[in-house]
Amino acid sequence: MLPILFKTLPFFALIGLGYWAGRTRFFSAEATAYLTKFVFYFALSAMIFRFAANLELAQVWDGRLVAAYLWGTAFVYGIATLVGFLRKLDVATNAVEAQCAVIGNAGFLGLPMLVLLFGPQAIGPVMLVLATDLIVFSSLIVILITVGRDGRMSVGIFKTIGIGLIKNPMIVAMATGLLWAGLRIPIPAPMNDFLSILGGAATPGALFAIGASLASKTTERIEIAGWLSFCKLVLHPAFVAFSAIYLFHVEPFGAAMIIACAAMPVAGNIYMLAQHYGVAPQRVSAAILVSTALSLVTLTAVIAWVS
Repeated sequence: MLPILFKTLPFFALIGLGYWAGRTRFFSAEATAYLTKFVFYFALSAMIFRFAANLELAQVWDGRLVAAYLWGTAFVYGIATLVGFLRKLDVATNAVEAQCAVIGNAGFLGLPMLVLLFGPQAIGPVMLVLATDLIVFSSLIVILITVGRDGRMSVGIFKTIGIGLIKNPMIVAMATGLLWAGLRIPIPAPMNDFLSILGGAATPGALFAIGASLASKTTERIEIAGWLSFCKLVLHPAFVAFSAIYLFHVEPFGAAMIIACAAMPVAGNIYMLAQHYGVAPQRVSAAILVSTALSLVTLTAVIAWVS
């Protein structure tokens, strides 16, 4: 495990540097917001487009892999939801907690880390995980929060979901890149260099932004944060591993990648959703902070195992 720790440590050191910058106010909350926006809309999108545009479409889609990830994720989602109902949470709050239990930082942390650690062959599986999280579970939380508030389903929900997906730069970059690859259009050298330079800012920028944003997070309701972190860092990779290995027999490398993705800490975009809808932002904040801190050990252990 020690050699893997030495490989993952620089990633967490960058997160720590960002945390220090945010905690000491060297980076203000406004500066962090703009850095996150730059990474999300430009650097990470450039990286994803370039990766996707250079993929062979036949090598990207893996039905077994998607089914295994979906099954494992849905099972842990169900556990978190059941525990929430036993605690008598309302539908909206329960949906937010269940989202924390299964949606990891596959975009800002997983994609840069796993590609650097395992090489370009990690791109396809990680993108499938990203697409599943964004299309299936990001849509599900919006549906549950809206239904929980209004008490009914409406056509407007699907319009909101559709607009949200179209406006998500990661979805747009992924879809455009795969379309480019499908049409077999060569990327001109100047364009490739441009995307390479811009995309190169994604890894340090994303990790620094994660750390800086953590500086504003609080640790209220620590027992709930501990439970959600346990779901995300332990139960989620465990059930995805069981599903990939024993139920769907996913090929070893693909299984390793989705297990590693499942071991990522709670995603920051859940906090944005919770804040936007006014549903339990403080407990999401605590879950992100606690899970990210603990993931130095748990994520390293999972990556060492799948390696």
